[in-house]
Amino acid sequence: MSGGMALLLVVGMILAPLVALARWLKIYPHRPLLYLLLIPAGLSAGLIVLPEQLVFDGLVVLGAAEVAILILLAIDLLTLPRARQFDAQRTTQRVASLVKPHQVALTVSNRGGRSWTVWIKDDVDTLLRPTPEDFIVALPPQSRSTLRYQLRPSRRGSFTLSTVHLQVRSRLGFWRRMFTYGDASTIHVYPDMKQLSEYAVLARTNRLSQIGVRRTRKVGQDHDFERLRDYALDDNYKHIDWRSTARRNKLTVRDFQASQSQRIVFLIDAGRMMTNEVDGLSLLDHAFNAALMLSYVALRQGDSVGLLSFSDTVHDYVPPRGGMSQMNRLLHGAFDRFPRIVESRYDVAFRYLNSHCRKRALIVLITNVIDEVNSNQIERQLAALTGQHLPLGVLLREHHVHDAADALQPTGPALYRAAAAADILLWRSQVLRDLKTRGVLTLDVFPEDLTAPLVNQYLKIKARHLL
Repeated sequence: MSGGMALLLVVGMILAPLVALARWLKIYPHRPLLYLLLIPAGLSAGLIVLPEQLVFDGLVVLGAAEVAILILLAIDLLTLPRARQFDAQRTTQRVASLVKPHQVALTVSNRGGRSWTVWIKDDVDTLLRPTPEDFIVALPPQSRSTLRYQLRPSRRGSFTLSTVHLQVRSRLGFWRRMFTYGDASTIHVYPDMKQLSEYAVLARTNRLSQIGVRRTRKVGQDHDFERLRDYALDDNYKHIDWRSTARRNKLTVRDFQASQSQRIVFLIDAGRMMTNEVDGLSLLDHAFNAALMLSYVALRQGDSVGLLSFSDTVHDYVPPRGGMSQMNRLLHGAFDRFPRIVESRYDVAFRYLNSHCRKRALIVLITNVIDEVNSNQIERQLAALTGQHLPLGVLLREHHVHDAADALQPTGPALYRAAAAADILLWRSQVLRDLKTRGVLTLDVFPEDLTAPLVNQYLKIKARHLL
């Protein structure tokens, strides 16, 4: 047998047990083991410089060192715990909001009779952005520790946290063992819902101006006068018309008719123009956040809300309905929808809307436009709705275009960029003027500032009874 074959045989004899331990028992060598193996490596190198008459003695010392090391490693290997000595469970809520902190708790138990230092890591998708990503904790015998960390999801959708990983080291630290405990949890990341509760709190305390929502003086009242009638025992005394009572010499009250429920339908573009990001969120995320906020406000006002998302085809359609239970339907219609790199078909979306929503409604189209082809489609489709519906076109601004146009004293290439940006903005303002001329309401805002202007526009429409 040649020297090379002998060396390969020795290496194979060493690696085979390590591979078996890693594959079947999830046991891996740790860094101190590599340092320990430097001892026989150094002795082997020393044999080269030894006189020939001392080589045999050197081989004996090398063999004894290797046997001692193997015995030490075997003894240390036996100190590793078994899987049943630990347990890990996860506790978290099923629903999370986009980019909002979401709490997760891991409860790790040590059922053994000795203390262990345990490295713990949850099986979390990187899109959820956990903080911290892992833990190192000392677990006394027969103890339990609860560890908490935060998720800050960067994308909507459904995520599954399937397992919890634990790692422990042997007593001398030459080995480490991995344990995997199955505790599957599903988290649905929805558009920002925390803003809904914030709106409710501010509305109750008359502080909506803090989020940019303005009070709008209504023309008339929430309930319009219908007729006069005789007073009944259960009538509110505030509704007594004293002038009519004096004239008739009989208690008379004013009767009111309740305002009819109005309808809002959102058309949200999920095509390629909504893939750009602002503040870590895509334009589609900003659109969904603003739409859900306005939906919450409208449903509290007693209106009906629906939603249609589309790109080159219609993806989701939630028919307009009233009641706060409609919020759940709208959330489920939006949470797992992402922008696609395709050209949006406005004609398909509006044709679908015309066949499924025949009653008069406020149609809110949220999109992004930078070319004449799409702008012509939008203008034609929205203008066709006037009369039957009340169209509102929401065009999202691009920061890089406005930044280039606002550059102070640009020179060189920046001058050409500023000129091109100014030309785009001039064309865009013409598009908005054309829409207004054809009876279409418009909003031109930055994505991150969309929510408050959209809610204010709705309140203005309600106040003027445009629906």
